[in-house]
Amino acid sequence: MKKFDTEVHLSREMGLLDATLIGVGAMIGAGIFVLTGIAAGVAGPGLIITFTLNGIVALLTAFSYAELGSCYHDAGGGYLWVKEGLPKWNGFISGWMSWFAHAVACSLYALGFGAYFDLVLREFNVVMPQWGFLSPQKILAAITAVTFAYINFRGASETGKVGNFVTIAKIIILMIFIGFGLNLLFSKPDWESAFHPFLPNGWGGVFKAMGLTFIAFQGFEVISQCSEEIKNPKKNIPRAVFLSLIMVVPIYLLVALTAIGTVSSGSMKPWDYLAAHKETALVEVAKGFFVGGGIMLLVGGIISTMSALNATIYSSSRVAFAMGRDRNFPTFFGKVHKKNFTPHLSIVFSLIIVVTMAISLPIEDVAAAADLMFLLLFLQVNITLIKLRKKRPDLDRGFFTPMFPYLTIGGILFLLFLAIYMFDYSPTAWIVTSIWVAIGLVVYKSYASKREVEHVRKVKSLERLEKKEYRILVPLANNKTVNSLTTIAEVIAKKNNAEIIFLHVNEVHEREPLIANAFVTEQANALFKQAESIIERSNISSRAILNVSHKISQGIINTVIDQECNFVVVGREKNPSFMERFFSSIIDSVIAKAPCEVAVLHGKLPDKEIKTIMIPFGHDIHTALAAEITPAFKEYFNCKIKIILVHEPDISEKEKAEREEKVNVLMRDNRLEAELKILNDMDVLQGIIQESREADLMLMGGHSGDFIELLLGRSLAQEITEQSACPVLWVKEYEEYEQFWKLLLKPLKKTGEENG
Repeated sequence: MKKFDTEVHLSREMGLLDATLIGVGAMIGAGIFVLTGIAAGVAGPGLIITFTLNGIVALLTAFSYAELGSCYHDAGGGYLWVKEGLPKWNGFISGWMSWFAHAVACSLYALGFGAYFDLVLREFNVVMPQWGFLSPQKILAAITAVTFAYINFRGASETGKVGNFVTIAKIIILMIFIGFGLNLLFSKPDWESAFHPFLPNGWGGVFKAMGLTFIAFQGFEVISQCSEEIKNPKKNIPRAVFLSLIMVVPIYLLVALTAIGTVSSGSMKPWDYLAAHKETALVEVAKGFFVGGGIMLLVGGIISTMSALNATIYSSSRVAFAMGRDRNFPTFFGKVHKKNFTPHLSIVFSLIIVVTMAISLPIEDVAAAADLMFLLLFLQVNITLIKLRKKRPDLDRGFFTPMFPYLTIGGILFLLFLAIYMFDYSPTAWIVTSIWVAIGLVVYKSYASKREVEHVRKVKSLERLEKKEYRILVPLANNKTVNSLTTIAEVIAKKNNAEIIFLHVNEVHEREPLIANAFVTEQANALFKQAESIIERSNISSRAILNVSHKISQGIINTVIDQECNFVVVGREKNPSFMERFFSSIIDSVIAKAPCEVAVLHGKLPDKEIKTIMIPFGHDIHTALAAEITPAFKEYFNCKIKIILVHEPDISEKEKAEREEKVNVLMRDNRLEAELKILNDMDVLQGIIQESREADLMLMGGHSGDFIELLLGRSLAQEITEQSACPVLWVKEYEEYEQFWKLLLKPLKKTGEENG
């Protein structure tokens, strides 16, 4: 029996705004709340230069993410790119480092949450105990990490509108902080004195702070991690990457300006005061702005650290899960929980890293280790861009990095410089990173390299795109229609030397993350197995896709576009109830907009042998398509073809002759051997229904998508379909329709041109 693996695809539902807010939310996160005070102590007022230069370095790397993200549209981002462009061990190490980087970043956010929540407890006179070297902050960090790991284990996640709301809330809080801060700053007659000396620790302090805070600028890479869910990724990923940076960098600069310029610290320098309060420095600054300012920043810090905690535990565990599925890690990393459908073992191992780093190192070293990992990851992505420009010039790039390769080389040099300079600030971070990379190399050499699975499917997919082969999509919803839909697809596939793609859409509730149902494959696999048994008799190429979407219709249409399908074969009930007609007509309306031809089977093929197929003659392009594919059905079933032409009573002899000539031309053009039966002076509906009693299948040009007609059942095609004695296969040619508002404007435009 022919076997094919099920591919899991996430539906493309994120627009440009959603993708941009994902990047903004990842950058305006815990980093700016937690690290501003620490970085100010290192750079002084030069923190403004630090954020400016980090914005430039991030922009240079963003060019690489924009270009690669515009031509690779699978979830995974940098890990998959490095695996494609550089030697295999680089791919493994990039995934190994990405797992650790997100886990260590999670440790940083857990420590930040611990510090902020400790302040909340102190407001209520609750003092956490100190257990040996475990401070209250570290205890709370460990508890929080375990809590959010459990939330991820249960399958809950911040997505969609909730995630956008949290991002907007963080932006509003920081904008209020900036607004009050600037008003206070410029009301001081000697406000410039807060910035002298501007570089108390020289340029070395600026560079150290750059390495320390770079984690606050790396959030745009999350956009590429979500690329499989973004609409029109070729254009929207580059736009979202740059828009997120344009929104975030000015906010960072204004936060640094107001934080340093508004501190009332007596004899202490403002940056020393900020450094003394470390991760809660912004809260202390905001207390002097207005009553409740400190509470506002405290809320912002808690929201940000919680959001970042949830996202980074999710990211780190999914990287480990992906590597387990690729056989780079032991297979148990790629397993999912039977009840919650989450990668529970990957979450546990990620949690071990998070807690270990959080309780064993000071927050400065944790931040430095996370930064160092991301610097080295970005370094590999930039090198990958240069390699893929040479290795894969054929990629369909929606964006090209300007001044290539000079800007990319500049990004590589900046990242390398910052990574090396980090050794002076935190030797511990370099030691931890070196040990982790060394362990990774040993694991790769002794284990992963021997088990690595090549992605043959992706290579074949690229070859199919280059050859522009014909594809037929068959959405499968229940086992009643699998046999019929698969048989029809097989007929059309043989005619066009086509590949058949079987699709099942898992529908997810609007508030749930798409990944929640990505592992629910039991129903889909049963349908795919049934389809396999039908096409095993042929040598037709086929594969299966499980699409996860918030709407079934959207999942189908997204797959049509993503897979560049030429034909879609779907099924509907032959005599649907009102509610069945309501829902199926909505799906048909969406399918009608797909840029391909459509076949809609009403009912199912008879179990008996098909001896006669009838075609009611119509005058539109859909009937022409029916005639075009009929020879394939004739050859497949070895059956008789009968064309029915009905003349109504009021038709003139001249019009009758014209119709008959059109039928003859249609048969001749398609080399169609068929019996032509002419019914004179009859009602079209009654004549076709009468002839359907002698047929096993009716093949007719139809239309799906006329919502009102389908809902009320008043179209001629619908009447024929419901009353015919045999199953009916509608076929619909692809037509491009102009948007309604453009049609309205046409007369106005024409009048303007005439008057002009």
